[in-house]
Parts: sequence; C-alpha cells; structure tokens
Amino acid sequence: MTTTPLLSVRGLSKQFGRVITAEDLTFDVHQGEALGIVGPNGAGKSTLLNLIGGVIEPDSGSLMFDGQDITRLGAAERAKSGIGRSFQIPRPFTGMTVFENVYVGASFAGDTRGQAGYERSYQALETTGLLHLAEHRAGQLRLLDRKRLELARALATKPKLILLDEIAGGLTEREIPQLVETIRQLVASGVTVVWIEHIVHALVSAVDRLMCLAEGRILAIGDPSEVMKSPEVIEVYLGSTMATAEDI
Repeated sequence: MTTTPLLSVRGLSKQFGRVITAEDLTFDVHQGEALGIVGPNGAGKSTLLNLIGGVIEPDSGSLMFDGQDITRLGAAERAKSGIGRSFQIPRPFTGMTVFENVYVGASFAGDTRGQAGYERSYQALETTGLLHLAEHRAGQLRLLDRKRLELARALATKPKLILLDEIAGGLTEREIPQLVETIRQLVASGVTVVWIEHIVHALVSAVDRLMCLAEGRILAIGDPSEVMKSPEVIEVYLGSTMATAEDI
C-alpha cells in the first residue's frame, strides 16, 4: 500500500434533525486496502457510505479522493472520478443479458464504449466469476450471481475504490464464502474496498482493517481480530462485557 491515502476523511459530520448519524469521523483508506465497517443498527454505516459515494452532503468536514477534494461533488462526478458502488438489493436490468448489464456500467458510468468497453466488461465478468453466464438473462440469475453482477457492473466503471453495501445479505452460509472469495479477487486485482456488513464473520475473513461505528462515532479501528475482541465493541453488540468475540 502507498503512504498517501487514496481516501482521506476528515471531521465528517452529518445530522438529520436532532439525530446525529456521523460525528467528526476521521480516517484514511490506502490504495489496495480492504476496510470493513461494522456496527449495530443505527450506527451510521449507511450514512457514511452515502457520504463517501456522494448521495448526501456532509454538514461539515472534508473528503479527499486520489488527491482531489470531492466534498461537494455529486454521485455521478464521484463515479467518474473512480468511486464505484454495489447496493444491498441487486437491481439488474432483468431483460438484458449479464454482459449487457455490465457493458451499461462500462459505457455510461465508466465512459468507455466500443471495443474498449467490451474488453473491460469481459474482464469484469472474468474477475467476478460470471464469464460463463455472460449471455444469460440477468433476470434468471440466482441471488449469489446477482450479487456478483453488482460487483461486475461496479468493476466495469474501472473504479479505484468500490463501496460495498451489505452485499452478503440474504445469502446462505454455503454461498457467503464464495462471495468472499470473489471480493478477495477484486482486492488482489488492485481495487480498494470499503465494505459495510452485518455478517461479521464474512467481513473479518476478508478485510485488512476493521472499523466499528456506534451512534455515528468511530468506536474502534484496526486489526479485525483485535477490534472484535474490544470490550467496547462487544458491549455495543451484545450489551455485556461478559460476552466474547465468538458470540458476535
């Protein structure tokens, strides 16, 4: 990883009415890193992802991405600057093929058309393990492959950073390791990942660092195993310091 952060978050805060969903958040994400984010419901995880992705604007603080101040850029501009995103509920164009879905990402968000767009789309399908389904209708895919298609569409935009929003949700215990392996391959290809997830064991097995949020604040950040052993983190999840990390 490089010494200069790819993403630098400084003093980021957001409030909706009297509810504070992000409070003075400060952290860095480096090129090639996978950062996982956990926390109970209402911790501010989705708000943070939306702030990074440009869906909402912060009340205060700043965001630097790849040396550029993106604090006031919208979601479309951030996508073109190299921030891709998957969503918790996959929404493919069901009448299109898997390849056509990915090509839409390459040609519009990635601004790459023609032969270059085709090549990028096929590469995204290969990386996510969907190449053999390229000509299948997206509406016929099982949930695991729809999740992979979300990743492939994001990857086709040629992102430097991909934001993953609860991507393991709804999968079976048998399917989760397959998705985790796909995400590992994304990181190995050089893409930086910020991943929020409720399925903690999936996250811990795939990320370099883990951050726990609680009430819009950073409760702990660092080595995944150490964060999950933190008494503060265990108490936030289970309401008791007598519990252990294995209970989460």
